[in-house]
Amino acid sequence: MSTPSDQVLHQPEPVEGRLLRNVCGLFVTGVTVITSGAEGRSEGTTVNSFTSVSLDPPLVLFCLHKESRLRAVIDEAGSFVVNFLSGPQEPLARAFAGKGTSAVKDVPHHHSAEGMPVLSEALAFLACRLDKEFDGGDHTIFVGRVVELGVPREYQEPLIFFRGSLGALEEEPRGAHPIFDG
Repeated sequence: MSTPSDQVLHQPEPVEGRLLRNVCGLFVTGVTVITSGAEGRSEGTTVNSFTSVSLDPPLVLFCLHKESRLRAVIDEAGSFVVNFLSGPQEPLARAFAGKGTSAVKDVPHHHSAEGMPVLSEALAFLACRLDKEFDGGDHTIFVGRVVELGVPREYQEPLIFFRGSLGALEEEPRGAHPIFDG
């Protein structure tokens, strides 16, 4: 006799969006805040859909919902910054998640050599020029060429996202507030 913990989840097409989100939530990811814009208009949003693509040329990508407020800012600026968050920065990740979020001007930041907003207390950052955009269903896939990088907080643990919760690497992720890229 099998118990609920012994049962294997299996769903053929059509795959339900909520179930897909739950299964993908079993893949541990780091947490970033993507920032873009100029001094007068800069925005940021929390994203966990980030990956490196190529070392030569240096390319990275992230996915952003098509209705995100950050989309127009990136298209206008032609560049963005990937800010890797550390474990203690969970409040910052929450502040930039969702529709009504913190403003970059309200958190410690400085500017990259090309003028993009960089979160000063991030674990690390990659400043990128927008290289390509691809359709990804309800998201846009942004590919950027890394033009500057920095590691101001090298010896901190990263903030991670697992099973719909945020947490530091050294602790069990907790929380009941899911993060959605906005």
